[in-house]
Amino acid sequence: MLSGTHAIVTGGGTGIGLAIARALANQGAQVTITGRRLEVLQEVATPGLHPLAMDVTEEAQVTEGIAQAVEARGPVQICVPNAGIAEGRSVPKSDTEFWRRVMATNLDGAFWTIRESLSSMLGTDWGRVVAVSSIAGLRGLKGASAYTASKHGLIGLIRGLSEDYMGKPFTFNALCPGYVDTPIVTRNVEAISSRAGVSEDKAREMMVSQNRHQRLIAPEEVAQAALWLCGPGSESVNGQCIEIAGGQV
Repeated sequence: MLSGTHAIVTGGGTGIGLAIARALANQGAQVTITGRRLEVLQEVATPGLHPLAMDVTEEAQVTEGIAQAVEARGPVQICVPNAGIAEGRSVPKSDTEFWRRVMATNLDGAFWTIRESLSSMLGTDWGRVVAVSSIAGLRGLKGASAYTASKHGLIGLIRGLSEDYMGKPFTFNALCPGYVDTPIVTRNVEAISSRAGVSEDKAREMMVSQNRHQRLIAPEEVAQAALWLCGPGSESVNGQCIEIAGGQV
């Protein structure tokens, strides 16, 4: 379905990013997967997955990295800004360094990734931008105001872009998953356990309870939604926030 296309997935070495990258590659796309740790990317690399060390919080690295990927595999026609950090902290305990770190990864990095990908995508006759936001992009997440703001901002960026290119052969959508069974959840379980003074099992139950169907979501479920947005019949889906949370958020 995607033979001859070049996709880029940031944060593509683990979790949701890796699941999306594999789904795209299985449909014939050549996928550039990026992350800060090259060794992690190399461990999962296959003939269809091409590792590229790139820190999305550094504008120069994003500009240079995507330029290298375009030179190697052609224009980016599928852009998946997925790299992100999910850390909870109350506002009184959030210093400017913490705020900037969250915004730099979740919002600035997505902006630079999309901008640089569009510079080649707009010279083609088809393109898809599928940003990985969160249910926190649609409602407030208690104890995580910075994260919530960053994911709301990402949705705003996607909606603005969908209006900018309305009627063109390019669509811009956001995926908004609930709690997904990834290493981020594992780290958050440890953090919640320490912060709330509860067992790790109880902390995990607290996260699972936020998904309406009372289970963690598999990364592959999110990947299938991304794949659908890149497939035939999705041309009229544009500027949308697709909830993957086991029920109405």
